[in-house]
Amino acid sequence: MKTPKFNIAVLGDGGWGTTLAILLQRRGFSVALWGAFPDYVAYLGKKRVNTRFLPDVNIPKEIEITPNLEDAIRNKDLIIFAIPSQYMRKVLKKFKKINYPHKSMYLSVAKGIEMASLKRMSEVIHEELGNIKLAVLSGPTIAHEVAQALPTTAVIASYDKGLRKYLQNIFMTQSFRIYTNEDVIGVELGGSLKNIVAIACGISDGLGFGTNAKAALLSRGLAEISRLGQAMGAKVKTFSGISGLGDLVTTCISPYSRNRFVGERIGKGKSLSQIKSHMRMVAEGIPTTKSAYELSLKYHVEMPITKEVYYVLYKNKSPLKTVEDLMAREKKEE
Repeated sequence: MKTPKFNIAVLGDGGWGTTLAILLQRRGFSVALWGAFPDYVAYLGKKRVNTRFLPDVNIPKEIEITPNLEDAIRNKDLIIFAIPSQYMRKVLKKFKKINYPHKSMYLSVAKGIEMASLKRMSEVIHEELGNIKLAVLSGPTIAHEVAQALPTTAVIASYDKGLRKYLQNIFMTQSFRIYTNEDVIGVELGGSLKNIVAIACGISDGLGFGTNAKAALLSRGLAEISRLGQAMGAKVKTFSGISGLGDLVTTCISPYSRNRFVGERIGKGKSLSQIKSHMRMVAEGIPTTKSAYELSLKYHVEMPITKEVYYVLYKNKSPLKTVEDLMAREKKEE
């Protein structure tokens, strides 16, 4: 539903937030991009290239880039949260202190589970902002490819059918195909939990294992993601869709995947602290692994891959030992 009167704010100037701002500006909408760090926002405004998170992609001059949250959201019809999951609540608490528009539409594009509460991002947003019109977007969306207008699919989920269909029209382009889904829990969990399997696949790559090992991690990883999702109220079929299997495959094989990269470095003998000290981008799978492990205990769901990744990241377990333990598990039917 393209209209020049439709105004959008994207909160978060990382790679994905910047990409969505560019995509929506190309659609003809008025877009403001907010960043939390004034110095870097000033740099973006001058250079018009997000060199840290989305190099070689020009940011159109029509996009307003601002460090002022109140300016960013003023008179906006749609507000997009592109904030890393572990910082979402902090930004929302700032958001509550200003005169934010209660009647606007809201969209979360974050992929993670809050460690302190074990809540999905839509739960965190509703907890802080109340009963706003909220949807979530997820799927196999490597920012660099979307920014280059390479063919991509994603899914928008909301309990409100009218809202998800309206946003489908806002985002749909010839190269960015949007599906809709009512299963908010499944879409959010698929986008979050696949990052754990991506770390596992990266470890496999780092250890020099082959395609057989990665295929096993993908298939069995999807099985345990589905088990937890079902226990938490999601529909099992959602995990065979775009935000489940689709996102899982992309994140586990793409050279741009931060989570696969983290795993690969670990497989090659680097410590997590060493890896994080050299990363500017957030690898959501690191905190999500801890959250998912705790959720598996809470819901009494068997998640052997998640458990082993947790022990590697948080208990300094040897990656080779985790492989031995996974392969030596009790014999069972698929």
